[in-house]
Amino acid sequence: MWAEVPTPAFTLAWNHTIEKIRWEEDYRVTPDGLLLGEARVKGSGAGMEIPDDAELRDGAWHYQRQMPALPLLRLGRTPEAGDYLLCFDQRCHAMSEWLGPPQADQPALEVWGCTVQTASVGND
Repeated sequence: MWAEVPTPAFTLAWNHTIEKIRWEEDYRVTPDGLLLGEARVKGSGAGMEIPDDAELRDGAWHYQRQMPALPLLRLGRTPEAGDYLLCFDQRCHAMSEWLGPPQADQPALEVWGCTVQTASVGND
C-alpha cells in the first residue's frame, strides 16, 4: 500500500508504548533522504534518555541530533502500540487515515521521502 503526502517537511509524533509520553521529531525531505531536525520529548523513561544538550521549553525537552539524512524511516506499528501522527500544514493526521488501523500481521511501515520535479510545458 502506498500513500503520498505532498509536503517538504513534516513532524512525526507518537506516544511511548510503556511510558505514554509524547515524542515528536521534525523531518525535512531532501534529495539525500529524510533529514532529522529538532526533536521534542515531554519526559524521560525506559529507552528515552534525554541528551545532555537538551533544553526544557514549554514542558518538553528540545534537542537536535547531528546525523546524515536517512534513506527511510522504519516504524513499528501494532494495535498494542497505538498509531503515529504525521503532522504538516499545521494539522496532525493519524497514519490510520491513509493506511487503516495498525494490524498485527503488518507490524511495521516505511516512510520514504522523494522530491518531485515538475516539467513545464510551453505552448510554442
